[in-house]
Amino acid sequence: MMISTEMLNCKNLAPGSLIDVETKSRHYRIECLGGTAIRVSGHPDYCPEPVPASLQGSVDQEGTLEWGFIGRGMRMIFLLDDVRPVTTSRVLQVRVEQPENVH
Repeated sequence: MMISTEMLNCKNLAPGSLIDVETKSRHYRIECLGGTAIRVSGHPDYCPEPVPASLQGSVDQEGTLEWGFIGRGMRMIFLLDDVRPVTTSRVLQVRVEQPENVH
């Protein structure tokens, strides 16, 4: 079951957790692989199919980066190929589903 949240600390999520992020212009699907390692899809140019990436976090309107967090009203940042940062449009909704065998 997907649970909606205002702010998500991705560093605390178990591998296999799924994150659904709706931004102003796109819909991203993220699979947590452990730590900052993710598999992400949802951008037609950068990741139309799930690709390995590193979640950096989210940046607020003042430009402050919240490492490892995805928050509503912020812009999510992830790194493709360890070199190409992708900054999304403003996050409208964050939902998470944790694996059932994790308590």
